[in-house]
Amino acid sequence: MKTVAVIALKGGSGKTTVATHLALAAYRRGLAVLVVDIDPQHSALDALGARETPGPDVVASTGPKLVSAQFAASGLAKDLLIIDTPAGAVEDVGEALVLADLAVMVVRPTLLDIAGLVRTFTMVRKLGKPAVVVVNQAPVAREAVEAPLVKRALRGLEYMQAPLAPVILRARAVYQTALERGRSAEETPDRAAAAEIAALWDYIAAKAQITKAQPQEA
Repeated sequence: MKTVAVIALKGGSGKTTVATHLALAAYRRGLAVLVVDIDPQHSALDALGARETPGPDVVASTGPKLVSAQFAASGLAKDLLIIDTPAGAVEDVGEALVLADLAVMVVRPTLLDIAGLVRTFTMVRKLGKPAVVVVNQAPVAREAVEAPLVKRALRGLEYMQAPLAPVILRARAVYQTALERGRSAEETPDRAAAAEIAALWDYIAAKAQITKAQPQEA
């Protein structure tokens, strides 16, 4: 079983949107998934709880109880544990990072978000954890040309030597409207959003070496 912690110390980054979409992507590809929501707002729990068809399991928990949650997920033969962390809660984020096989740091292309990423990136480096940065809520590129604020953000991340994911998630309303019913953008007619999520999942799965567990021989 692999554990992925989705992190953004600054609020409003779309961290829960990324966490739930990754969970749904994994589930749709046949993996057994548990989402542990340690954000006091429990947005991931609410979103996935609204799903009308089978989907990833989701539970609410806290940072100090993450070890127990990970142990339980392993006992349930889950392939993937995704931790949706709270914004601003450094101690809880630290708990998640200790257990994570991969940290997914979510950031919007703004100077304030990039500045907020510094603290998270410092924690990740101190713990020596594999990590990727996902740029979220970026304006759609016009004729393959990025908006100036996206260009500035990418330069800032490059300067930080941040491990940038090759997939940028754009500012698309479908990400929110789909989650209102516990669905992924991959389950909507929006092909552009679906392609973004599929590409991001492929990258994260390869980075964390996420595979479906093989059944044990009797």
